[in-house]
Amino acid sequence: MHIPDHPLWRQLRAAMDAPAGWQQLDGASDAVQRAVRALPLRPPARDLLHGRQLGHPLHPALVLVPAGCWLAAGLLDLTGGDARAARRLIGIGLLGAGPAALAGWVDWADLTPPQRRTGLVHALSNTSAVLLYSGSLLARTGGREVRGRALGLAGLLAVSGGAALGGHLAYRHAVGVNHAEAVPRLVPAGWHSLGPVDDFPPGETTRRMVGEVPVLVVRTESGCRVLADRCNHLSGSLSEGTLVDGCVRCPLHGSTFRLKDGAVVRGPATAPQPAFETRVTSGALEVRLPG
Repeated sequence: MHIPDHPLWRQLRAAMDAPAGWQQLDGASDAVQRAVRALPLRPPARDLLHGRQLGHPLHPALVLVPAGCWLAAGLLDLTGGDARAARRLIGIGLLGAGPAALAGWVDWADLTPPQRRTGLVHALSNTSAVLLYSGSLLARTGGREVRGRALGLAGLLAVSGGAALGGHLAYRHAVGVNHAEAVPRLVPAGWHSLGPVDDFPPGETTRRMVGEVPVLVVRTESGCRVLADRCNHLSGSLSEGTLVDGCVRCPLHGSTFRLKDGAVVRGPATAPQPAFETRVTSGALEVRLPG
């Protein structure tokens, strides 16, 4: 069945695509990025906010608290529910907004300029929601229930707009996703020769191809280590990165992976980097994906 593409849907998509091209935001974006990177957060704290321990970004999970509470408060307002419960939900949502915003800003600071522009508009929309809900809570506690409900409805609209842009960032701009997820499907099964072992200088990074997938090769004292070359955070080339203590650091945003097994040692990446099994046959290095 063919479903016509109504002009309103096209306009909505265009509206969500537009912020990525707003270069006039770059000055503010650069200033905020510097401020976020200057926050006194040690690497373990930043990794926690990135969601490295979870294996995926933490920000979307934290957003559930304010968004869920505010949606529930809005439903209570619309259905004539318990006003005291609505006030409590708004308050809990405001408390939860802080940690969610902090995790979001830490992720945002390691994005590309077009992604940061859309992310900045996303953050401004959510900040507007926080201000509107703060005003709503003050009005309600002061006995101005009608004003409080009106501000709450405006806040719900603002946070809905922010949520739509957040989804656009994830699903259109691929923010927070594993950019190496397709590697196991692109690499043919079986062993693949990368050439003579002597072609790989010890302690240096070398780039080779396995089919259509670029890989990083590092020859160490214990043998050759091979990882998918494109960093799963934002596809930086690990073969152009830095080797540190048995790990490779991405040149773009500093994500660090263990050469032995591709495990994430430091974010902003949250997923492990695909690692290849290796063997030497007749002096040639051969690799394959596990399994």
